[in-house]
Formats: sequence, C-alpha cells, structure tokens
Amino acid sequence: MLKAVIFDFDGVVTDSEILHYRGFNEVLKTFDMEIDKGEYYEKYLGLSDKDFYQTLIDEGRLPIKPAEVPGLVLKKKKIYQILAKSEGRIIEGVRPFLKMLKDRDVTLAICSGALCAEIEFILEDAQLRDYFVTIVAADHVTQGKPHPEGFKLALQRLNVSHGPIRGRECVVIEDSHWGLAAAQGADMKTIAVTNSYPAEQLAQADMIVDRLDQLSYDDVAGLCS
Repeated sequence: MLKAVIFDFDGVVTDSEILHYRGFNEVLKTFDMEIDKGEYYEKYLGLSDKDFYQTLIDEGRLPIKPAEVPGLVLKKKKIYQILAKSEGRIIEGVRPFLKMLKDRDVTLAICSGALCAEIEFILEDAQLRDYFVTIVAADHVTQGKPHPEGFKLALQRLNVSHGPIRGRECVVIEDSHWGLAAAQGADMKTIAVTNSYPAEQLAQADMIVDRLDQLSYDDVAGLCS
C-alpha cells in the first residue's frame, strides 16, 4: 500500500542542476580550475556540496586541505541563492503531480543532497513548502547518496509523524542513478524522471517517465501493491 512519496529536489522538483554546476565553477575559479559540464553530469552531479569538493581533493585536483571545504560550501551556497532567485524554476508537471498526491492524502517528503537552506529558499519562493511534511538535506546526514542514510532518516521522521510506514510503502522520485541506488538501499520503490539523464542510464528504476504529470495515482500506488 502506498503511504508516502519522497522526492529528490534538484532535477526533480526544480530545474537547478545547471545552477549548482555554475555555482561550483564560480568557486573553482579561485583555483584557476573549471569542471566541464559533461564531466560534472557524469561524475559529480549526485554528490552533496561537501562530497563534491572532497572528491576533487581526493582526486588530487583541488589543492586545499579538507578543513577548508566548509568555507567553499558556504561560498557556493551564497552564489547558488543569487542564481536561484533570478533563474530558478519549478519543473513543468511538478505542481499538478503534487496536488494530485495531496488530494489522495499521500504523505510527501524531500530527501536531497542539496543544503536545507537552498531547498527551503526555492520552495518558499514557489509556494510549495506546505506540501512536504519533512525535508532531509545534506546538512542532516553524514553519508550522501548513493548511501541510503538520507532515505532511512526520512522514513524515520515520517514514522514519528505519520507512521507506521515501511520502506516498501514509499515511492521515491529520482533523476540520477546515485539517488535510485540510495532509495533501493532503503528498500523503497523508485520512479526515475528523465530530466537529467536519458532513460537508458536510469534502467534500474521500477518505472521511468519524462514528466511527472504523466503519472496517475494508480501508476504510483501500483508499485507498492
């Protein structure tokens, strides 16, 4: 039985993956460095801000100490908020999909690798915050996707406020293989939306769609039957 739908944020609710990419590169300019867009989508898109910079350090590409990473995360956060305010938008088809689920009393949550302040900023501006009973962000976990920690924490929170809910009674909406792996690691059903990657790179999902408003309630609930 379907009891909850948990959304990734960037690339699922908001068209912001490219804004993150630009924000990262703006910070990297300080080090005379730039990440190619194709490489970013292939290797780094699913990472939290902290994990992005730490990965570059581990690869020997970013000549700083790990202790300097929080400062870079803060710089990128400020750049992202400026970009999001002027260029951020909710992906077409999201609003009617959220309303359809809410009208059927499905509990909604977010589990994202973005920072909580970034998520709240866009949701409040778009007047969508009230749809989601909880938000799990990069600030709230020690291990980002593809580790399932975030989805397990989201389920834990949902059980406090709306339980009992089991993992297999949740459907996760994701746009990357990192997120799909994390959701499946938490024993949840998955729907992939092809906003960031083509369908062939999302084949591990239980269902793949191009737009969320292509889905009916029965489509989503059927995954948990």
